[in-house]
Amino acid sequence: MVDVAPLEAPIEVGDSHVFLGSCFARNVGERFGEYGLDVCVNPLGTLYNPQSILSVVSHALQPCISSLPVHAENGVYRCWLADTTVEASTEDALRQQVYGLLVDLGERLRRARCLFVTLGTNVCYHHQELRMVVSNCHHASPQLFEESRLSVPDCTAVLSRLLELLCRQGVDAQVVFTVSPYRYAKYGFHQSQLSKACLLLAVDEVCSRWSGRCAYFPSYELLLDDLRDYRFYDADMLHPSAVAVDYIWQRLTESYFSPAARQYLAEYEPIRKGLLHRPLHPQSEAYTRFIEQLHRRSETLRARYVPSLP
Repeated sequence: MVDVAPLEAPIEVGDSHVFLGSCFARNVGERFGEYGLDVCVNPLGTLYNPQSILSVVSHALQPCISSLPVHAENGVYRCWLADTTVEASTEDALRQQVYGLLVDLGERLRRARCLFVTLGTNVCYHHQELRMVVSNCHHASPQLFEESRLSVPDCTAVLSRLLELLCRQGVDAQVVFTVSPYRYAKYGFHQSQLSKACLLLAVDEVCSRWSGRCAYFPSYELLLDDLRDYRFYDADMLHPSAVAVDYIWQRLTESYFSPAARQYLAEYEPIRKGLLHRPLHPQSEAYTRFIEQLHRRSETLRARYVPSLP
């Protein structure tokens, strides 16, 4: 069984957290929200490589609406810092939307107990005219971009700059790095493995340099070494299955959460299942009362564990 080193200061119910990175950050981060915990998950969409994560954090901690890299395609405005879920019909509306998301992310980072950074790949796409690594290519012409791969020293340098930036901006969050177990078939499975190896080596080096400020959560190893079976992958044989995410969540809570927080999760579980239930008649009065009752139970439970919560 893969060892998961506990955090020096375990997670409590009233803590705030930020998740940034690949789709695996969304899977685990949204689980925090399902239990009524204070969490912010990829507000600008999925981020795949270290440089994109650094860029978003930098803009969030030093937001400037006029410097946002925006573009238009077929009458739709998007930002190169965000994925395709962030769009608007006018440039001004998009700038306001992205700026608001960045300001909120900056505030969340400054009060976060943990910043979880999930790295997916070392592959980057450089916008040749703007001379920047984009977070998403937005189905734009491939001629606009140059594909490259960050080396181990490159990844180490980028992640070190991320930590230096957090320190300069007064962000005290514990940074927890993890490497997504998602397999990038687009680049070929051998190249995908090389990419993961590059990220793993860089994270190991950064955690050694920043001992006490960083931690590594082995989600990649938990899937490949603890579960070791394709039945723990989704139908596409690339994404972790729901069972795999459940297992990784269990190992995270066992190692990272305090005893009181784990007891809270156990008591909250019936509420979580009720809120996730998909009814036959969601507009019915009975279902509305059912949801209202669950929300009241949630507020009562959270207040019992953290009396200062609103």
